[in-house]
Amino acid sequence: MRVMSVSGLIERPVKIDATATLDQERPRRVTAKLTLEDGTVLEGVSFGAEKSVAGEVVFNTGMMGYPETLTDPSYAGQLITCTYPLIGNYGVPAEKIVDGISQVFESHKIHAEALIVSDYSEKYSHWNASRSLSEWLIEQGIPAISGIDTRALTQRLRERGTMLGKLEFAGQPVAGFHDPNKDDLGAKVSIDKPRVYGKGAKRVVLVDTGCKLNILRSLVERGVEVLRVPHDYDFSKEKYDGLFLSNGPGDPVMYKSAIANVKTALSNNTPIFGVCLGNQLLSLAIGAKTYKLKYGHRSQNQPVIECGTHKCFVTSQNHGFAVDTTTLPADWRPWFENLNDGTNEGIRHNWAPFRSVQFHPEATPGPVDTAFLFDEYVRMLNR
Repeated sequence: MRVMSVSGLIERPVKIDATATLDQERPRRVTAKLTLEDGTVLEGVSFGAEKSVAGEVVFNTGMMGYPETLTDPSYAGQLITCTYPLIGNYGVPAEKIVDGISQVFESHKIHAEALIVSDYSEKYSHWNASRSLSEWLIEQGIPAISGIDTRALTQRLRERGTMLGKLEFAGQPVAGFHDPNKDDLGAKVSIDKPRVYGKGAKRVVLVDTGCKLNILRSLVERGVEVLRVPHDYDFSKEKYDGLFLSNGPGDPVMYKSAIANVKTALSNNTPIFGVCLGNQLLSLAIGAKTYKLKYGHRSQNQPVIECGTHKCFVTSQNHGFAVDTTTLPADWRPWFENLNDGTNEGIRHNWAPFRSVQFHPEATPGPVDTAFLFDEYVRMLNR
């Protein structure tokens, strides 16, 4: 090989290291096997931690937002399949903490069990990126595989319904399948003791059953003092102007202490607002029932309509259970409905200040069409 000099007049030889080969420059390719409970087996290439795991295999149809999605506590116990084909192209941002709250992620760590994608981008580009998705996953001890036909996998999950699965590496067999919905997931994702955030004339108790941090940020930004409490905390002796029920993972019927505490709070006529799991917990507290969806709603493009109006909103969602609207007591009514399948997307009391939504008005990731609901809640506190 010869290289031309700057002047273009003189050539000089360049020595090539004959020991360097393309194979040596490529990273070591480790494969892993994804097995579903129906016997389906898929093999992919690892780009995360080399650790075998088991859980519930779900799919997310969002086109972006993997840092926020992976740190959403609602994904605890789940292996996330991304339907968008290219993942990792904008890397992962650096952490930024303000007043004890992350301004970047939705919790302090990745909660998903694993990540499954079609094509992982080894090169990333973004002004705010500090490392690659692969580096972050390895740092957090989370396995991930690429090279999977995610379209075929998603079609199978839509046809058969959400299934249990296990991601295994050679020499690390998983004994069997594991259903995270039977676990006490609230204890795994909630904080360990009460903490106060922000300052304001009004005080809100935020029941953390796996709270996304943008719920906390959204309340603090509106001038509210927030007392964030563990999922099973008895807040009946606390002084507060409003109660907020957060999102969270798993089957809502497993949160028995939280449901009992909400029942007590309802008798005080204090404003209550719930998001996602909070919608289900409020429903169970008033005597309604919930059920498991076939494959759930996990995306940032779910259309909902406000019942009795022609107002439609595009929302961010992440849930596998829903409220059975037909079981609502006489003084309650559905507030929002999903335009794709007609499932419940919120409830409200006919006259008392109690209401909740199944979608995520705090977004992150996703559209902020319904962020105004936080403003409505703060106005409820000031009535």
